[in-house]
Amino acid sequence: MLLQGNLSAPNGTGIDPSVFFLTGIPGLEALYLWISIPFCLMFTVALLGNSTLLYTIKTEPSLHKPMFYFLAMLAIIDLVLSTTTVPKTLSIFWVNSREISFNACLVQMFFLHSFSTLESTLLLAMAFDRYVAICNPLRYASILTNSMIAKIGLAAFARAVLPVIPLPFLVRRLPYCGSHVISHCYCEHMAVVKLACADTKFNNIYGIIVTVFIVGQDLMFISLSYVKILRAVLSLASKQEQLKAFSTCGSHLGTILVFYIPLVLTATIHRFGSHVAPHVHILLANFYLLFPPMMNPIVYGVKTKQIRDRLLLLFQGKSI
Repeated sequence: MLLQGNLSAPNGTGIDPSVFFLTGIPGLEALYLWISIPFCLMFTVALLGNSTLLYTIKTEPSLHKPMFYFLAMLAIIDLVLSTTTVPKTLSIFWVNSREISFNACLVQMFFLHSFSTLESTLLLAMAFDRYVAICNPLRYASILTNSMIAKIGLAAFARAVLPVIPLPFLVRRLPYCGSHVISHCYCEHMAVVKLACADTKFNNIYGIIVTVFIVGQDLMFISLSYVKILRAVLSLASKQEQLKAFSTCGSHLGTILVFYIPLVLTATIHRFGSHVAPHVHILLANFYLLFPPMMNPIVYGVKTKQIRDRLLLLFQGKSI
């Protein structure tokens, strides 16, 4: 096959310079059909779950509150993250469609990194929401007004997207005179930069700084918020009040764990697991992008009574 010849060519001879090739998961090609089953199921659950969550929040007036507005933003982010990478990955598994134009690769890279960063920033905004609800409940409605939520959403979007905008331009300026084979299922920044036949030190440093500065800062402030929340909860008089206060944070804590545990695990293995097989790196990277979008609507659907009750009515075909 021509594609196989291109993938095996070490120097990219005869390859259109505007076309790149995604390897998928090297070494597991014989298992693609089986691997695609959990990928497709997780993708389907993510699409249906987040779409249902958005519909439920939109159509139920009792859910038109700050916490659920933030949850709707999270559902949109998860839908974008899922649809940015998974359809191409499944096309590799099912029909061996490995080609991707350089421009499409850069667009995918931008959406992938900006929206994964945006999810981290939104989790920080949601931590602030829980902090105000528990530590300053009497002023909750006056602090988190609709205009304030809109401002927080726009600020989170700008904070996540603006630092990522230079990445595609930094990648585009590099020469790619060697192989055009990207060792991944999608156009991850460092996987593309490795193909450049030039000094990529600035790209490497910039990518690390953006990740550490934004995600690290988000995690630090989320931790600080929960320290203050914990102190406020433990100061409550009765165990019943403490449990009720903790229960309001349960869904958000679950979402934080679902997002950050795969992220930290993937980053740790990527940086320090030099002896880990490449297919393990790629599987973990895909798990990081698939697992949170699938689990977030499940966590909130199970833990949040208002959403659970509304979904029950929805599936039973009743109207309010």
